[in-house]
Amino acid sequence: MQSFESSRLETTPVPLESRPRRGINLFWRTFFFLALLLFGSIVAWLQTFRTLETEPRAVQNAQQLATVVNLTRAALRYSDAAARASLIKTLAEEEHVRITRHEPKDKFDLFVSDEYSARIAQELTARLGPGTVVASNVNGQKGLWIGFSIAEDAYWLLTDTSRLGPSRTSTWAIWLMTAAAFSLAGAAVIARLINQPLKQLSFAASRMRDGDFDASRLDEQVATSEIREVNIGFNRMAAQLSKIEQDRVVMLAGISHDLRTPLARLRLETEMSVADPDARDHMAADIAQLDAIIDKFLDYARPEPAHLEPISLNDVVDAALYPVAEYPDMRVTVSMPEGIKVLADRVDLSRVIANLLENSRRYGKSDDTGIALVDISARISDAWVLIKVRDHGKGVAPAMLSRLTNPFFRGDSARTAATGAGLGLAIAEKTIIRMGGMFSLANTTSGGLAAHIKLRRG
Repeated sequence: MQSFESSRLETTPVPLESRPRRGINLFWRTFFFLALLLFGSIVAWLQTFRTLETEPRAVQNAQQLATVVNLTRAALRYSDAAARASLIKTLAEEEHVRITRHEPKDKFDLFVSDEYSARIAQELTARLGPGTVVASNVNGQKGLWIGFSIAEDAYWLLTDTSRLGPSRTSTWAIWLMTAAAFSLAGAAVIARLINQPLKQLSFAASRMRDGDFDASRLDEQVATSEIREVNIGFNRMAAQLSKIEQDRVVMLAGISHDLRTPLARLRLETEMSVADPDARDHMAADIAQLDAIIDKFLDYARPEPAHLEPISLNDVVDAALYPVAEYPDMRVTVSMPEGIKVLADRVDLSRVIANLLENSRRYGKSDDTGIALVDISARISDAWVLIKVRDHGKGVAPAMLSRLTNPFFRGDSARTAATGAGLGLAIAEKTIIRMGGMFSLANTTSGGLAAHIKLRRG
């Protein structure tokens, strides 16, 4: 089965289709990179601010704590026993500062859990003297403990760690999450602004590919100069292609009209003037062939999109087999389950199968019997219906497989016996693609050429 006459060779099968690699959507790709950039910038700025802010805040907190210790030490030093007890009680109730005796048996942990606390301890020791002890835990009680001496007596001053400022961990986390949320929202807006013109261009290109030139017009008044230039250029290109398409249709329609009138006169003249029946039949056959070639040209040039609807594949195949059922040089075997429905145009799909059967009859005959054996099968695969039409001829040279669907292509050995226009497979491929399907040709391992059709389930 092929649209040109050439010898078939025993070759290896060719894959039905090469599936394009599915990549990430352009919007999400842009959004991801913008979000990554913004998030990295936020972390860098927060870390820089934290580093620059740690030293001044540690010194300031150490100064405040040293002031509290010095005032407490002075008040205790110059007060008698009764006033000292009252002072300690007042400090505990009003200032949340607890004064206790520093016993030799006290167990404590130094206040050096991180760089910030170590800096505070260092600053307090420098301000209060070398005997100062800064602890985070004394006898199992946590807090900020500062050990100091008054004459021969040693004391602990316990104050709340909240004097060192708010919790750094929660503060940084809150600000980081807030900044990240705003950054992600901004990245989404920017990605949408970047992606929207490309999305419109992609949609317009797909509509123009399907022949809908009116729906492919883009806005020429957008604010961005680069996008405006692209839209203007695309619209001019679409207008020129639309005019070329219209001129082609008008030209082919005119050719069809102008040729059919003299062909009809020739046929009438042949029937009336040629006395030899054999010559008359041959002339009539030639005229019918010319008329069929004209129909092929018009079928290939049809620009309008297909009208898709759920149809019975079994009915379409039966209708295509009816005209060839009595051919003595052709045997067709059908293998498909009942009730298969596809989303297609009934007339176009019937024409495709008829073209494939005719090509099989012309070029897929066995050398031994002179009969074309054709197998038609179909199966369901997820949301698709896979149709296969194959013959048992000699196949096609691998180098020619990709060119079989080119209009008017013929192999060198096929020229002398050419009877068609070389458009059968080109029309089949164009029709299937117009219906949203896929079409491919491949040699079979057991010999012969197979046409693979992939249509959506109805």
